[in-house]
Amino acid sequence: MQPVKIIPCLDIKDGRVVKGVKFINIKDARDPVEAAAAYCKAGADELVFLDITASIESRATNLTWVKKVKEVTTVPFCVGGGIRNLEDMQTLFDLGVDKISINTVAVKNPSLIKGASEKFGKEKIVVAIDGRKNPSGGGTSPRLEVLIMGGETPAELDVVEWAKQVEKLGAGEILLTSKDADGTKDGYDIEMTKAVAEAVSIPVTASGGAGNLEHLYEAVTEAKAANVLCASVFHFGEITIPEAKQYLKQKGIPVKE
Repeated sequence: MQPVKIIPCLDIKDGRVVKGVKFINIKDARDPVEAAAAYCKAGADELVFLDITASIESRATNLTWVKKVKEVTTVPFCVGGGIRNLEDMQTLFDLGVDKISINTVAVKNPSLIKGASEKFGKEKIVVAIDGRKNPSGGGTSPRLEVLIMGGETPAELDVVEWAKQVEKLGAGEILLTSKDADGTKDGYDIEMTKAVAEAVSIPVTASGGAGNLEHLYEAVTEAKAANVLCASVFHFGEITIPEAKQYLKQKGIPVKE
């Protein structure tokens, strides 16, 4: 078993770190540069920054905060939101970003995954998948359905089938977020995460719903996630990164030192 990475997620809106519940009721959390420095000092293995309104506003990633974050970040970091083509990716890599995350544009233009993987290397390409559960047997929508445009628009794709496709196209990782669980602190979506993790061979990072230390353990052991991503519990000081690592180690889970 590879060491599990503990990854804070920082959703960025109007230059600030924000957090919502089920992608709505967005509240201000903190300054991204301050947060990045604090998380690096606390032992984060990686950082994920998502410009959450870029796709909705039909614009590129805001580079102002990316440049500031790079100056203080001492661990690998990933940026997503508003990436439209290979040129946008190149711009971010030139600024020192380690990985890029694509979601809506990947669904609309799957060939971009292949092109990006071939140009930059699969280890730099993360495909983020936002999903939700639909009632079984209800209508024509997939039971586990992909969402795009900041979780607002159904893509009429099955989460597991899309995950298989992005792996074939060359994605190096999948960042899987359950809209149903996001911000609830009721735990990760075990069903969805396990279904994806068992269907692909690339690492799957569980996202959405972490509320306590046990949830992190469940994501790894029950849902088979390779890594765990948290937002609210870290932003508001309910769990610290050292606490998370110590807890998993005590449970026999290898963590990245």
